[in-house]
Amino acid sequence: MLTRDLHDAVAWVTGGASGIGATVCRQLAAGGARVVVSDVDVERGETVAAEVGGLFVSTDVRRPADSTAAVALAEEAYGRLDLVHLNAGLSTGGMTLDGFDPATYRRLMDVNLDGVVYGLVAALPALRRAGGGAVVVTSSLSGITPLPGDAWYAASKHAVVGLVRSVAEPLSADRVTINAIAPGFTNTPFIADLVAVFAADGFPLLSATEVAAVVVRLMTGEDTGQVYALQPGRPVEPYRFRGVPGAGPGQPPPSPSQIVSGDVMRG
Repeated sequence: MLTRDLHDAVAWVTGGASGIGATVCRQLAAGGARVVVSDVDVERGETVAAEVGGLFVSTDVRRPADSTAAVALAEEAYGRLDLVHLNAGLSTGGMTLDGFDPATYRRLMDVNLDGVVYGLVAALPALRRAGGGAVVVTSSLSGITPLPGDAWYAASKHAVVGLVRSVAEPLSADRVTINAIAPGFTNTPFIADLVAVFAADGFPLLSATEVAAVVVRLMTGEDTGQVYALQPGRPVEPYRFRGVPGAGPGQPPPSPSQIVSGDVMRG
């Protein structure tokens, strides 16, 4: 059962200039939502915003004030904020342990983790004023599995998963759901240099359209505290954290008292 209608909903999407974010903007607008597009890429961001009949705001998610300004624009222009997709992200390009560079690492964490934190903190007051809403965060399959080729990226995405699962219960009191998507390799500009290699090896890729459809589904559904692992040819369902306390579909994660008492289901 859907709990929200996209028609006339107001959405904010970070990293909305291309790839998954841009596709989410298009699908939201097609459903009748009004969209605020955020990105550091002004030219592409403005193009997407014009295409979907929305607004663009230049946003560096590493700066809390930028996220605050984007939320303010949504409320000033459209009167409210209902849906949030915290999608902006980057990788290190395969930085190794021996080639560790503190500046590269800091930029990665500033965008992939801090950007999500700043976006969530900025959006929450507006979502409360709207009577509730939905947040979807883009993690990665490497947020639940190892990624030896870029351990730092995996660390940032694991952190995002932990954040989403941890804040779901307190956010439910405000009628705000929060979920994460954990897509595998997706055919977007993010992996443009690797697409030919994957094709030559016959390695299947997700499409941005497939991933965006799951984002919209989570924005309009009842689930909270879930991490949806997305892989080509596999069912779209919440990831089951084996042997670890976790939430069932549509249920928040267990409270500390439930964990202590043992009143939880373990995989």
